[in-house]
Amino acid sequence: MALLIRIHPVDPQERLIRQVVEQLEKGAIIIYPTDTIYALGCSIFQPKAVERIARIKLVDVTKARFSIVCNDLSDLSIYARQMDTPAFRLLKQHLPGPYTFILNASKQVPKILQNKKSTIGLRIPDNKIAMAIVERLGHPLLSTTLPGEMVEDYTDPELMYENFEKLVDIVVDGGIGGMEVSTMVDLTHDEPELIRQGKGEWLV
Repeated sequence: MALLIRIHPVDPQERLIRQVVEQLEKGAIIIYPTDTIYALGCSIFQPKAVERIARIKLVDVTKARFSIVCNDLSDLSIYARQMDTPAFRLLKQHLPGPYTFILNASKQVPKILQNKKSTIGLRIPDNKIAMAIVERLGHPLLSTTLPGEMVEDYTDPELMYENFEKLVDIVVDGGIGGMEVSTMVDLTHDEPELIRQGKGEWLV
């Protein structure tokens, strides 16, 4: 049975953040708020938890497209291979924010999270709870959308708890969530390529 932990969206309680992180370090799966919709996540260094998330999403873990949430740009640069100046400028311009950037994965990204192209989606959401968890954890969180098409079901933490209490370990209640996904941009080619238009404006 999952825990429902209510955390203040503006001033996250350190004690509760620590409680979530302690469970993540033991391989827990959580549902947590971002600046877009709520996400399903775990520590990127817990392969069994990553496999559990793939099962929840009914996808083959080797074909799954998971993103990771980093703490800041210097953290992000650890998990992405060397970026050119224009790419870094774009990241600096748009992050933190409702964007997922596809970049070439560095060797620091666990193999289980790399696709055949060795790319990875990287996020720095503008959300105090998500950032507090990642900062306390000391390394990125996996981030993926919850299964299903009904985005409306993923705005209310109590409803998510009812739907997923037997599948996840913690539902972090940070208030009502958004209904738009992140805007996804591929930076692995010469020019940025818009893959998915979501909440973030893309005017580049």
